Amino acid sequence: MSELFLDAEDVRRRLAEVGHLVDEGTATALYLATVLDRPLLLEGEPGVGKTSAAKSLAEALATPLIRLQCYEGLTAGEALYEWNYQRQLLAVRLTEARGQHLADADLFTEEFLLDRPLLRAVRHQGPLPPVLLIDEIDRADDEFEALLLEFLGEWSITIPELGTFAATRPPVVVLTSNRSRELHDALRRRCLYHWIDYPGPERAAEILRRSVPAANEPLIASATAFIGKVRALDLDKAPGMAEAIDWVSALAALRVSRLARRDVISTLSAVAKSPDDRTAITGALGELGYPEEARRP
Repeated sequence: MSELFLDAEDVRRRLAEVGHLVDEGTATALYLATVLDRPLLLEGEPGVGKTSAAKSLAEALATPLIRLQCYEGLTAGEALYEWNYQRQLLAVRLTEARGQHLADADLFTEEFLLDRPLLRAVRHQGPLPPVLLIDEIDRADDEFEALLLEFLGEWSITIPELGTFAATRPPVVVLTSNRSRELHDALRRRCLYHWIDYPGPERAAEILRRSVPAANEPLIASATAFIGKVRALDLDKAPGMAEAIDWVSALAALRVSRLARRDVISTLSAVAKSPDDRTAITGALGELGYPEEARRP
């Protein structure tokens, strides 16, 4: 089977073609995940581009993205497979109406099987493997982590009534975590690991240029510098690139060409996601280079 990418630089180039810029470390981690057929665990603060990296990877490869959004209480049925109980009940009633009997074994066949994300990834047929995004794994319960171990270790899923389904070629698996809780060692051992940090000023500015073409260079430069300084404040939720893009988009929509204090205050809802953060940023505007204008006598 041919490799999906030539090397890490090929990853960077092809992701850039679909509008997603990554640094060398992230490109290398994604490349190794595809070459070694190992799941990749991406961790970092919210808004640094973990989820969008997986989405862009699928787009760059022109292969399906299969997404499993994790949350507290996520069950095996929602992640692996379920039986279509309504169709089973209908089949039983139709059989009874004909005066016949339907055996239990006849109800648990592929005809009544509902593929959920993990099984869909295993059973995918196509020239390229799909990209499976297991998003925010830290939000799921410990029990769900344990459920993943067979899948991540063997690329297979066992259905008692039907047997074991194994992938003809492992999917490209990307797990993301915001570190809201510690993941178990058994899960980490099965994965390659990469920490994504906030982009540096140059890459952040380039991301904004691509994402908000209506913004001019002075606005992009001042907004990039401002977001970098805001992240150093003691905030509940430091702004990521998603917030930066929303903010610059709002400023561009208001035809702001050079950032001023009044512009910051009027669009702060795109940056601050809690009342405390808004108060903290507003109170620090002077230190951030946007003092109150002197009142005229």
